[in-house]
Amino acid sequence: MVLSKFMPKNPQFSAKFAEAARNAHATAQALVDLLENYTDVERKVQKVRDLEHEGDRITREITNLLAESFIVPFDREDIIGLNNELDDLVDDMEDAARKLSLYGVERPLPQMAQLARVVEQQCALLAQGMPMIEDAGRIRELAALAQQIRTLEDEGDTISDEVQRTLYQGVNDVPGMIRAMRGGEIVNLIEDASDQAQRVAKTVESILLKNA
Repeated sequence: MVLSKFMPKNPQFSAKFAEAARNAHATAQALVDLLENYTDVERKVQKVRDLEHEGDRITREITNLLAESFIVPFDREDIIGLNNELDDLVDDMEDAARKLSLYGVERPLPQMAQLARVVEQQCALLAQGMPMIEDAGRIRELAALAQQIRTLEDEGDTISDEVQRTLYQGVNDVPGMIRAMRGGEIVNLIEDASDQAQRVAKTVESILLKNA
């Protein structure tokens, strides 16, 4: 374990992780806009995809920075894990947006927008907390943000459970079954993003605890 009080700082990492968290929040906002204002769908889906590509760029930059750095602010394994988790978070949101276009969804389930709003709130908290990642003195503040993210994840689970209970009600033909299956798949992707946001928060909290 690397003890931060004996290690010089390398603020490039916290700056890049903060940039990644802001990009995740922007992606969530774009997904919310797509689902709550379901018009001009292809343009809005492309915006989400563009943000996912931006996330890939930041992910590569963090990977390259790690490879080039002798001094790191915390364990290299933690840097790799956090980098991958942030990338997966954005990927889940992009996949949900892409499936809306790919499947030609005419009217998204209302729970999709509700779940996306949960993810947006989680990502806003991540963007708020990520700059604290190298500041052990703010661990209580970060723990409070992580708790809010967990509470939101529970809210997302409740919304998803409601979808699973009602998804196939009134479905009595093959086209209706296909629409329901595709809707359930997209809901699961947005729920995966909510779960991933919680994993990111847990990793950040763990990093501070290990290096306090």
